[in-house]
Amino acid sequence: MIMIIKGNVKFTITLDPSVWIFDDRKVDVHTYFTRHPEIEQREDSDDIQKISAYWDREIQEGAVSPPTLQTEKQFEKEKILTGTFGMPFAPFLRNAEPNDDATRVTIVTENGDTTIPLTEAYELLLCFAKEGKPLKEDGPVHIYFGDGSNRDNPITHVRAFIVE
Repeated sequence: MIMIIKGNVKFTITLDPSVWIFDDRKVDVHTYFTRHPEIEQREDSDDIQKISAYWDREIQEGAVSPPTLQTEKQFEKEKILTGTFGMPFAPFLRNAEPNDDATRVTIVTENGDTTIPLTEAYELLLCFAKEGKPLKEDGPVHIYFGDGSNRDNPITHVRAFIVE
């Protein structure tokens, strides 16, 4: 269930999709392709918006948790148990820091390799849970291109990413 980003990078990165369910960067795969592709630039602004919304709610509703907050928490738990989630690949690829001469990424799978340009690799979405369950049989992730062109036929059985 572990994958590696290696090759023409400054840092080799190990990816463990089994813990991504707790990551705030996860997205709903069903709605991901209907939104605008500004996902990777929203990280900093999302944190500020979350903090601002939290304080706005504290001011409006007070510090005591009203029943609506409990209902929202229950809804979020239910969503995690039944949702289909993915993780944008861009933050992991940026952390690996591809060298200046890197031009492509090879996705290593049990069924053969797929090579794509480095710029397209930043747009990948790694689906790690379907209907609340990890992808054990053909996982650990399913890879979708950023434009959604392979939504019906994702890349499966992924083992590693090699930056070249």
